[in-house]
Amino acid sequence: MVAIDTIKAAQAGDREALLTLLREIEPHVYKTAYYMLNNEQDALDVSQEALIRIYTKINSYEEKAQFKTWVQRIVTNICIDKFRRAKPSVSIDEHEMVFRADHNVEDEVLSAYVAKDIQAAIDRLPEHHRSVVVLRYLQDFSYNEIAETLGLPINTVKSYLFRARHQLQGMLQDYQKGGVRG
Repeated sequence: MVAIDTIKAAQAGDREALLTLLREIEPHVYKTAYYMLNNEQDALDVSQEALIRIYTKINSYEEKAQFKTWVQRIVTNICIDKFRRAKPSVSIDEHEMVFRADHNVEDEVLSAYVAKDIQAAIDRLPEHHRSVVVLRYLQDFSYNEIAETLGLPINTVKSYLFRARHQLQGMLQDYQKGGVRG
């Protein structure tokens, strides 16, 4: 992800290194915020707040933790604070689909519905389960990285993931049967 030399230069006051660092992590910060909040505007707000916090707190980063874990902890905590202030709203934005001759339209439509069902199911998870699902499956964090990011014991992370998978499976089966969405 980010070179340790760039981090050290940023901590030493090298403004260009700090800007390079922020540009490099920005897509990861946004991706986490978007998957946790499922709202583009909220994700942009949280990303901006997280980048500002990273900018102002770069000197508090210690090499005890991986840099990406430290960054994800900041983003996740801001998202959780946002959850506590207000329940997240379900995005009703429709995404434009582009059909090409070499793709099966039926498969494209089915894939879009499945993706929406998965996102709707993730949105319905309790915030602590949603956090571990986003970090594990959308950000490819290891169990140890999730535990470190969220400040949880590793067995709690495993338990949350187990329960979240079980809940998601049940919700997705309901969706297949034509049950409640969102």
